[in-house]
Amino acid sequence: MCKPSEKLLKFNSDQIKAVNLAAAMAEELVSNFYKMSASQWLHRRYDIKTLSDLSASEIVDGPFAQIIRYEGHHKDRTLGSAAYDLYKICLQDHAVMASLELNPDLQLFPFILYIVTHELIHVVRFSKFIQYFDAAPEERMTEEKRVHAKTHEILKSVNVPGLEPVLAFYGEWRIPYDGLGNP
Repeated sequence: MCKPSEKLLKFNSDQIKAVNLAAAMAEELVSNFYKMSASQWLHRRYDIKTLSDLSASEIVDGPFAQIIRYEGHHKDRTLGSAAYDLYKICLQDHAVMASLELNPDLQLFPFILYIVTHELIHVVRFSKFIQYFDAAPEERMTEEKRVHAKTHEILKSVNVPGLEPVLAFYGEWRIPYDGLGNP
């Protein structure tokens, strides 16, 4: 948990537009990568929020984003069996902006494109039961490396100005980790 959001640096309206464009592009890229139709993609239950829309418990110090799993319920169904997982991607504006300040070669749009693509891959993997959401810490680190490798695989051929420095920024996460060199 972090400080109250009103004291932290938030995206301005132009930056929110860039975030929305990056999120839309990330959704399309991840959907295409996992060969999911529009109906399958919409079936995945997630939301992307920036600092302005986060509660105090959803704000963290350090990471650029976090995923929180909530239990959703349909309005017209009261049975517990009708519950579903709702994943909330909580972008941490203050952490993103601080990193952009420290790394002048990074630009907001490609940086957010990477971050949201990465988080959407997690959502797909959780939703398809490829990865357990409540994994042990050691498995979480291995999963992070897997997801960074998939993020790089998806984005490496995308023609977006400023993406190369972002891919380089995350390069250390793609170091092989299973003894065979395979993510």
